[in-house]
Amino acid sequence: MTQSSGLVVVDKQAGATSHQVVSRLRRLLGTRKIGHAGTLDPMATGVLILGVNRATRLLGHLALHDKRYLATVRLGESSSTDDADGEVTPVAPADGVDAEQLEHALAPLRGRISQVPSAVSAIKVNGQRAYKLAREGKEVELAARAVEVSRLDVLDVRPGAGVLDVDLDVECSSGTYIRAIARDLGNALGVGGHLTSLRRTRIGGYDVAEAVTLGNEPPRLMSMAEGARRSFPCINVDASAETDIRFGRALTMPVPAEVTGMLSPTGELLALYRPDGDGSRPVAVLV
Repeated sequence: MTQSSGLVVVDKQAGATSHQVVSRLRRLLGTRKIGHAGTLDPMATGVLILGVNRATRLLGHLALHDKRYLATVRLGESSSTDDADGEVTPVAPADGVDAEQLEHALAPLRGRISQVPSAVSAIKVNGQRAYKLAREGKEVELAARAVEVSRLDVLDVRPGAGVLDVDLDVECSSGTYIRAIARDLGNALGVGGHLTSLRRTRIGGYDVAEAVTLGNEPPRLMSMAEGARRSFPCINVDASAETDIRFGRALTMPVPAEVTGMLSPTGELLALYRPDGDGSRPVAVLV
C-alpha cells in the first residue's frame, strides 16, 4: 500500500525541538520519512513546515522562502547564545533609551545587510555545527553573509529595572538570524541585547493562522500540488509532457522560474523544473 505524501504546517510550541515535532508526527502518521523546512530553536514558537514521504523532497525549496517573525529583544543585557537560553550578563542600563536612539540603531539593520550569524547557529565549522562548538565553550568565528531585512518595525517598548524590552515585527530573507539582530541592536546602542521570545508567523505563503498544534490524532495532509501552488509558479501539462516528466526528460517547453511546479492533467504534482536554454529540465521528479 502506497503511503500518503503531503505537507503539514505545525504551530510549534515553546520548549520542543524541531526534531521532537518530527518524531511526534512520525508516531501519529506511522511513517519514518518525515522532515522539516527551517529549524526553530526550542524557545521559539510558530510555523514549522513538515514534509511527509515524497513531500520531503520539497522541503529544501520551501526553506528558501522569506519569513516573518514577532520578536522581543531585551536591551541592557547580553547572552552567551544571543537569546534567553544562554548565560545572561548585565551590560549597561537601557531603560533610558528613547525612541530616537532606538530608530537610529535599527536603521542600519534594515535592507540588504551583511550579518554575522549567531555563534549558536546550525552552520557547520570544520564539519561540526557551530552551536555544538559554542556550547562546548569553544571560540566560534563565522563569516558575515548577505541577508535582506525588508521589515523591522517597533511594535512596543517596555522599560524595566535597567532593561528595555522591545517588541519587533521582522520580515526577512531565508538565512537571517533574529538573534543576531538582537545582538547587533544591543551593540549599536552600547547596552547589550538578546532575544527573549520569538514567534515565526509566516514562511512564504504558509501562515501561522492555518497551522495546527499536534495532538493525539493524525493531522490532515496538504497535498503536494497545493503546496507547490502556494510556493512556486505552476504549469498544467498535457498527457504527452506528463510522460516525459515522469521519465525525468528535458522539455522544449519553457518555464517561468528557477523552481516551477509541473502539474498533470489531473492536478498531481509531477516534478519541479527550471529553465534550460529555450526549454526546461528537472530539478526534482516527485512521482
